[in-house]
Amino acid sequence: MTRMLASVIDWRELESAIQAGVDIIDLKNPHTGALGALPIESIRSLAASCGGRCPVSATVGDLPAEPQQLAQAIGRTAECGVDYVKVGFFSAENLTRCLQAISRLTHRHKVVAVLFADREPPLERLAEFAGSGFRGVMLDTAEKGGGGLLDHMDLNRLERFVSEVRALDMISGLAGSLRLEDIPQLHCLLPDYLGFRGALCEGRERTAGIAPHRLRAIHDALAQAATRRERTVPALSRWLKSGAG
Repeated sequence: MTRMLASVIDWRELESAIQAGVDIIDLKNPHTGALGALPIESIRSLAASCGGRCPVSATVGDLPAEPQQLAQAIGRTAECGVDYVKVGFFSAENLTRCLQAISRLTHRHKVVAVLFADREPPLERLAEFAGSGFRGVMLDTAEKGGGGLLDHMDLNRLERFVSEVRALDMISGLAGSLRLEDIPQLHCLLPDYLGFRGALCEGRERTAGIAPHRLRAIHDALAQAATRRERTVPALSRWLKSGAG
């Protein structure tokens, strides 16, 4: 089942997201980049406020591909009590060295890699992330004013990404300026998560506050997409068994 991830910046947004039935809370500061990090004390406080009501992830910031810096940021963030730590790889620069450094942490922390559809993501190297102990891989966009995920990658490639990540026994996620109208076609790919920020905010501006009615609209659209699939799959199975066509 495809679940909903909502990026929040403060206690008010966290509570609104939980009340709307969001499946995972993502702690992120949209004012400071694609994966902007909140202060460590804020991450610790918000994770405690969530109180186990749903899983919590947190980003480490838009950091350079410097192995030691990434590893230290992951360790600091994980110690705040979050369930997952998200780390971005904006290019393939130093990828092998970065994965080696992070692999020393993945046996005790759940780390999710974020790759960027608008930055030539190293999708041919997904097995290396699995081999380094990553729990999941997400596709996002780095330039939030440069179009959404579907402007940079077609459905066939996204479907292959989701299938490859699943085959490697990792969690898959799709994000990147996703809109309400993107849900039906992306849900059909069956990623584990669809991630939202801008679509949840007033005026669809990711640095504006989250609006409860937009949270509910996205949540309801995901539920409707799941219901349509539940109805379609049994019907298709019966049709195939009947020898129709």
